[in-house]
Amino acid sequence: MLSPKRVKFRKQQRGRMRGVATRGNKIAFGEFALQAQDCGWVTSRQIEASRRAMTRYVKRGGKIWIRIFPDKPVTMRPAETRMGSGKGNPEFWVAVVKPGRILFEMGGEEITEAIAREAMRLAQYKLPVKTKFLALEKEGVHESVNTKSSSSNSNNATLEV
Repeated sequence: MLSPKRVKFRKQQRGRMRGVATRGNKIAFGEFALQAQDCGWVTSRQIEASRRAMTRYVKRGGKIWIRIFPDKPVTMRPAETRMGSGKGNPEFWVAVVKPGRILFEMGGEEITEAIAREAMRLAQYKLPVKTKFLALEKEGVHESVNTKSSSSNSNNATLEV
């Protein structure tokens, strides 16, 4: 699982997630991408589960880029502990995701849009945020909504090449 090798400070405050992503919101490496639609914390376990689901579906073909990194420590106190006695120890790592952030990208010669769409659909089930599938066209970016609530891909817009 992903985690930083070392950090300057062991513990961080929780912070708040406001606004939209101004960086990491465009397709940079592949032809297909999974974009976040709302904000949230994505843990390193969820990133790894999504990566495994995509890799297993494409049978190690093409290339997958992970565009988020869990660099925020989340602390927890032991169960049934009295008030006081300071902040708990770091338990796991999260990536802070804002709306518009590209989470995963996929590309390669053997990756078609149908394969990428199905792989991303399997990956989005593992994530706690709503997502949208993006495809890079010759002229620009082609968007088609594919959120967790939609059960079939037949009602989504298709890409004509």
